[in-house]
Amino acid sequence: MTSIRIADTPRTARRSGPRGTPPRHNALQRALTRMGWAFSAPGLFVIAAVTIFPVGFSIVMSFSNVDVLGSGFQIDGFTLGNYTTIFTASVWQYALVFTIVYTVITVIVELVLGVLIALVLERLEGIRGWMMAILLIPWSLITVISATLWDYIYDPTAGIADWIFQQLGWGSPVILGTPTSAIIAMMVADIWKTTPFVAIIVLAGLVMIPGDLYEAAEMDGANGWKMFWKITLPLLRPTIALAVLFRILQAFGLFDLPFVLTQGGPQNATTSLAILGYQAMFTDLKFGPGAAVAVTTAALVVIGCLVFLKVFRAQVSETED
Repeated sequence: MTSIRIADTPRTARRSGPRGTPPRHNALQRALTRMGWAFSAPGLFVIAAVTIFPVGFSIVMSFSNVDVLGSGFQIDGFTLGNYTTIFTASVWQYALVFTIVYTVITVIVELVLGVLIALVLERLEGIRGWMMAILLIPWSLITVISATLWDYIYDPTAGIADWIFQQLGWGSPVILGTPTSAIIAMMVADIWKTTPFVAIIVLAGLVMIPGDLYEAAEMDGANGWKMFWKITLPLLRPTIALAVLFRILQAFGLFDLPFVLTQGGPQNATTSLAILGYQAMFTDLKFGPGAAVAVTTAALVVIGCLVFLKVFRAQVSETED
């Protein structure tokens, strides 16, 4: 009778990791992981030092009594008075409303103009690169430099805006001297600078849309307007959501533009939450309320970010379906 001999399991097989992974491969992965953390540690330490620590310290300061001394400041005791102070202050309420309204208006205008510019650039295949380079000039300027440029434009004596108004027969209005005109002037400067950013993002989404969809729609008798609403816009929703998310986060932290153009005036008309926090901490030396303004602003930004990320994921899911 023939006997069946069961061979011993090879030693290498017994030592294999999950799913048959050789032990040497696992050891190499662990070594590479440790090496990666070792190389990343200095950068992570710097990020923690310049980001996490200031945020944590601001939160602690916002819940503390802060006494300003001749040699600095001193944190003394826990309190909720800083938040009570800012929530009941009319200037904080106005800054919150102004920041939200400013963000909504500028983002909507930038989105409409950005989509229109992207549609034009998408058809300029020969000179698209040159047009994109020219378009990115406003976006590439530092905000302080851009704001200084617009400050010269709005100058009531030597600015080109004053000359244009005179040619139109509107006299010589002091653009940054009244609340309404100052707000509109700031919006114009912001839209001029950031619309190219939206246009480039939307253009990236446009070039990813397959041309077969337009050819099929054209064969079915669809005109350009119908193809835009039925094909282009639905497929651009994730891209547009991403552009809106970035712009809302940037616009909600409005600081450089009003700081250079109006310093929050006239009559606090252009005081954003960031300007208010700066004035409270470095002008009035009220570190506790100033930190509370900064913390509440950051909390609103985080909430807005989470909401838009949820919307963005829903848009992506609808597009994939």
